[in-house]
Amino acid sequence: MHEQLARRQFLTGFGATAFAALAGENPAAAPHFKPTAKSVIYLHMSGGPSQLDLFDPKPQLKKHQGQDLPGSIRMGQRITGMTSGQSTLPVASSLFSFAKQGQSGMEMSEIIPWHHKIADEICLVRSVHTEAINHDPAITFIQTGFQQPGRPSIGSWVSYGLGSENKNLPGFVVMISQKSAINTDQPLFSRLWSAGFLPSSYQGVKFRAGSDPVLYLNDPDGMDTEVRRGILDLNTKLNQMRAGVVGDPEIETRIAQYEMAFKMQTSVPELMDLSKENEATFAMYGPEAKKPGSFAQQCLLARRLVERGVRFVQLYNRGWDQHNDLPRDIQLQARATDQASAALVIDLKQRGLLKDTLVVWGGEFGRTVYCQGRLTETNYGRDHHPRCFSMWMAGGGIKPGTVIGETDDYSYNIVKDAVHVHDIQATLLHCLGVDHTKLTYKFQGRHFRLTDVHGSVVKAALA
Repeated sequence: MHEQLARRQFLTGFGATAFAALAGENPAAAPHFKPTAKSVIYLHMSGGPSQLDLFDPKPQLKKHQGQDLPGSIRMGQRITGMTSGQSTLPVASSLFSFAKQGQSGMEMSEIIPWHHKIADEICLVRSVHTEAINHDPAITFIQTGFQQPGRPSIGSWVSYGLGSENKNLPGFVVMISQKSAINTDQPLFSRLWSAGFLPSSYQGVKFRAGSDPVLYLNDPDGMDTEVRRGILDLNTKLNQMRAGVVGDPEIETRIAQYEMAFKMQTSVPELMDLSKENEATFAMYGPEAKKPGSFAQQCLLARRLVERGVRFVQLYNRGWDQHNDLPRDIQLQARATDQASAALVIDLKQRGLLKDTLVVWGGEFGRTVYCQGRLTETNYGRDHHPRCFSMWMAGGGIKPGTVIGETDDYSYNIVKDAVHVHDIQATLLHCLGVDHTKLTYKFQGRHFRLTDVHGSVVKAALA
């Protein structure tokens, strides 16, 4: 009876969410070859940023403004149901100007001025393409390598393959910032950072804004650390007894997760305490850097996490699905993310961390050159476009000041150096010292991997 009561108190106090931390180490976890990066910060712009208005300049489109997209460009390729009923697909050139930046001469939009400062630090890939045309399968694909739910996320694969360098923090941390635009957000589901069929210890831990970043981590009222430690030890004995009877590896995972949760009671508050960050750092990340839950503060926290040895940090920024009012909304999104994204790269470099940290920026697909809805001189919307979009990478063995790939005059098709989503995933793993063809897990009789049976390392992106 006493043991049952102790177990009940323990479970009530911590809760399931706090246990989603890196618990046990994979005995086989080790790089296949010398890595150029120790950790990853993945900045996912949820909704699909418009490459035409940010990174892929097409000034000649002004000559075709309002004209129907030529059949020779579309080539009968599928489009979404949101524009398939339009009588025309009128070309919408970007309202924003582009200019060459840095010694590399990388062309970027005027609405991301802070990115101009890191033009010589990033590798811009203008020729990424994916297979899904709608949000849920597309974001599932770029995060798990498969369009259907159920596979492990990329952060889980990394945690499984390499383990963690910090025994007091999760190996995989997730943070979400809300939209800056006015239109409705695309939802984000926790399965995007799930471990899938991998042991549950490798799933991502979601950090929230505010004083309680991980749910149920704090002790219940009236319980001190000594009591908690005693309950934890007793609960471990009970779980070990049960594991000896049924042999379920998830019980061992649960034991280790409880231990991690106990350690996080100290490590998480220290991580979230920004009082020792100087004002120059806050100024670098922007006016929202002190605002809990903002993208700016999360970028700052991402730097603190990799400083402490966290292997994979995933930031999701919502609000990039701009079917209507794109000129207004993309400027709002850029204003909320541009400075912090660039500051993260600059800050990492100043601290000597960029050489060991791979930073990735991008969405799940791009946007169409043709307008969705009514086209005017000052307004347009863009539909989903999986055929080509832009992403960038920096640090961790990536060749700086480089542009890879070209699209046609309409940014509709790739004409040079196509890079598939699986290629991005393979390259990310390569920087971490992992051969994507060898990081596998046997499930239901088959050896699965992040890149399925595809993917090649983008060698032109490597330093």
